[in-house]
Amino acid sequence: MKYIKAQITRLMIDYFADDDRRIEHALNVLFEAERLMGEESIAYDHEIVIASALLHDIGIRVSEEKLGYNNGKTQEEYGPPVAGKLLGLISFPVAKINIVKDIIANHHSPSRHNYPELKLLKKADRIVNQNEK
Repeated sequence: MKYIKAQITRLMIDYFADDDRRIEHALNVLFEAERLMGEESIAYDHEIVIASALLHDIGIRVSEEKLGYNNGKTQEEYGPPVAGKLLGLISFPVAKINIVKDIIANHHSPSRHNYPELKLLKKADRIVNQNEK
């Protein structure tokens, strides 16, 4: 897909609106994931990495609206449907949407899937979270 990073970035920014902290975190996770990708000799699907990194915390808003709080479990629960809907707006391939949703639904839990992109996202998110402290 052409301009996939720009398209998903725009979707994420529009969705988070004025939540600059969450927008910056997502951008930092993408930057870190792409940096790690360049250092490793593993074959990653770049579109899945981009979508997963930018949308991994997309469930926070729904969680906070419905429950008044968010945590890893609620992000994993509420994030996949939102990510699926957003990615559908740009005709992201359905098979890849399903993988991105699996990754988002598992990015705070012990791995239930063997996607290399999930391992990469967890590592990038952990590094960014440590740097933000």
